Amino acid sequence: MVRELAISLYLAFFKTLFICFKLFPQKNKTTLVSSFGDNVLYTAKSLEKWNAGEIVILKTPSCREEFTDLDAEIVPFSMTNVSAFLKGIYHLATSRVVMVDNYFGFLAVTDFKPNVTCIQLWHAAGAMKKFGLTDPSVQTRSPRAQERFKQVYSRFTYVTVGSEKMASIFQESFGLSNANILRTGMPRTDFFFDNSQIEQIEKEITEQYPIIKKRKVILYAPTYRDDELAKPKIELDIERLYRELGQEYVLFLRLHPAVTWDLANYYPNFVIDVTHYKNINPLLLVTDILITDYSSIPFEYSLLNRPIIFFTYDLEDYQKKRGVSDEYLESLPGPMVRDTKSLIKVIKKSDFQLEKVQAFSKQWNQYSNGHASEQLVQVMYTSNPAVAATANPSTQTTR
Repeated sequence: MVRELAISLYLAFFKTLFICFKLFPQKNKTTLVSSFGDNVLYTAKSLEKWNAGEIVILKTPSCREEFTDLDAEIVPFSMTNVSAFLKGIYHLATSRVVMVDNYFGFLAVTDFKPNVTCIQLWHAAGAMKKFGLTDPSVQTRSPRAQERFKQVYSRFTYVTVGSEKMASIFQESFGLSNANILRTGMPRTDFFFDNSQIEQIEKEITEQYPIIKKRKVILYAPTYRDDELAKPKIELDIERLYRELGQEYVLFLRLHPAVTWDLANYYPNFVIDVTHYKNINPLLLVTDILITDYSSIPFEYSLLNRPIIFFTYDLEDYQKKRGVSDEYLESLPGPMVRDTKSLIKVIKKSDFQLEKVQAFSKQWNQYSNGHASEQLVQVMYTSNPAVAATANPSTQTTR
């Protein structure tokens, strides 16, 4: 009850300001709202190449990307910074194109002008957990909340996808039609096709952690649990891993960015905390074996065709709280283990099921071919008259 009241007051405040700012002239401007960063970063780079007008990025507190190399206005988007927050609402109300990379409740009250295109970039190339209208927790929310969710989803003119699998999931999760789907690939996956950048990043990480010249890297990157944000539990038996694998491997620990944790590291030559990395993709380049659970990391890591192990020690409990697709569990691109002993056994026997990794990548990265961000912007300016009218033809290129 208190939560719904607070949300209602916030949305009423947002709506009032949005209506006022909408009276200002609309500009040749794209405003991107970023909570993750990487999809926004690659999309903004392509927008620059197309000379697509003014670019504004509303950076939420959870976004770890700095966007320093972009010719864009970066606006901190949080109510704790009132003047910047008001500026952000102004930009949303006066833009021709709005892009978001997550669920943002304020979209429920943003009645955009008819010629505005709103694109959901999302933040994952695939979906293991249920979300949107299929999230089990939605059924426990009030009718008002459920209606608010639908209002948010109705704002999306388009949603970008990397595969037909994801297209069908979005249609069900957001209540969208096929006309709302942009089959242009996920912008953030362009990273895995940039060979010059890959070579440079691998060199930098190796210089930072020279031990990986001699040992292989196991990256453990679990998703967060709602009840472990302040005090996460590491269910892996790190001491046992050190005893049995420490001569051949190092263990990179990368917790979810939302998690707060001060690691007491008793194995500094084996355990390396890499949670501070703002983006996990560079770490994936030097990873030999990925251990995860219900996160979206495997969708992109599978592009590298390397081993994945799923450490699902709390599967039944997680199923009840968050929901995991049964179809996804049946097609996991690697073995599923429930304890450290089984995990070590898989690694020692190299029982990685790499043939499944390749098939998995082909299925989920169908349209992600290294040019996703360019394909997205190109479609916007060749298929959408309202947007195309704002572009500068002299700088446009086609592939």
